[in-house]
Amino acid sequence: MNNIVAIVGRPNVGKSTLFNRLIQRRDAIVDSVSGVTRDRNYGKSEWNGKEFSVIDTGGYIKGSDDIFEGEIRKQVELAIDECDAIIFMVDVEEGITPMDDEVAKLLRKVTKPVILAVNKVDNSKRMTDALEFYNLGLGEYFTIGAMNGSGTGELLDKLVEVLPELPEAVEDENPLPRFAVVGRPNAGKSSIINALIGEDRFVVTDIAGTTRDAIDTTYNRFGFEFNLVDTAGIRRKAKVKEDLEFYSVMRSVRAIEHSDVCILVIDATRGFEGQDQSIFWLAEKNRKGIVILVNKWDLVEKETMTARDYERKIREQIQPFTDVPILFVSATEKQRLLKGLETAVEVFENRKQKISTSKFNDLMLPIIENQPPPALKGKYVKIKYCMQLPTPVPQFVFFANLPQYVKDPYKRFLENKLRENYNFSGVPIDIYIREK
Repeated sequence: MNNIVAIVGRPNVGKSTLFNRLIQRRDAIVDSVSGVTRDRNYGKSEWNGKEFSVIDTGGYIKGSDDIFEGEIRKQVELAIDECDAIIFMVDVEEGITPMDDEVAKLLRKVTKPVILAVNKVDNSKRMTDALEFYNLGLGEYFTIGAMNGSGTGELLDKLVEVLPELPEAVEDENPLPRFAVVGRPNAGKSSIINALIGEDRFVVTDIAGTTRDAIDTTYNRFGFEFNLVDTAGIRRKAKVKEDLEFYSVMRSVRAIEHSDVCILVIDATRGFEGQDQSIFWLAEKNRKGIVILVNKWDLVEKETMTARDYERKIREQIQPFTDVPILFVSATEKQRLLKGLETAVEVFENRKQKISTSKFNDLMLPIIENQPPPALKGKYVKIKYCMQLPTPVPQFVFFANLPQYVKDPYKRFLENKLRENYNFSGVPIDIYIREK
């Protein structure tokens, strides 16, 4: 599991810009209107070989009547509780504001590492202006320009230095696979686990978000043995009203990071909504095996082809990663739940399969010879050798004379051929092209 780093501060100091720089993607909305970030963004970053998860929080405002700003303040307080290190951002153009003082007051009580980042420092005059931030009582600060990246290297050096060492994972002789049951609130995750283990281990109500924490259950029946993790529901962040629910979101993120296979439960009566897609891509981004269970199927009015149409719609929404098992189940009627477990076990086996290099070359090289990568600028790409990397998740490397000319469509072609010949159902695959 990764350390979690939260970027906190009042609105409009550049938190989202720094977040995007750290995860090297434009994920958060960046706007000069203050308070644009009303949710937490989640991403992964890596520096000096150390990987960590980054949470971009909304701006922190004290004593404001604005409901959003009140929510944002709560989010920041909870992020402080739940994360392992904090980057506190301030703006050199505006100097220390009363709001910065409020945040600093909170952070001075925190025992976790706090790094003060003074943003928008892009000339020597502003270097001098930054000296006033010593008055916040947080000690040393780092001057950065989140927009152009200046100073972020030193900031990250310090960050990975102060991140707590994670305990070494204890290697079991035969570690049990971990299956995380994830999904939006009230999709029926706890009902499914209760039906599987044959007892009411979890409280089930019609109120969304009854389960607050990620709970482990060892499952040993019908020839299966693994850990089932029931996570609290991940809901669209604009709806996170209660303090506890923010913990739920954070812990679900941790449960996904720490699992082998994610069983994504969706509510058949609501369809595959945006939030279900977010959870799906969170699991895919973390390279986890995925099985989709469409629960409450007994409540859907059936017509001819309903299941097929429903499945087709889901696959359209999860492109290009469509090789995912989708099952229609009912927790109350106990329909096809065991089939769902069997499928999760198969996905787990698919994820850890290893292909011998000689067999892999015998299969892929003739395919590549028949359909080589398209020539670019008159240069012909030749792939002479390929192999599976010795990593916990399926990753394949193809050695070429001009790797920079092999574009994403051809990588997808290679992945499709791989999936046609080997069963990687439910498992994300990484394809790398390297110079031979």
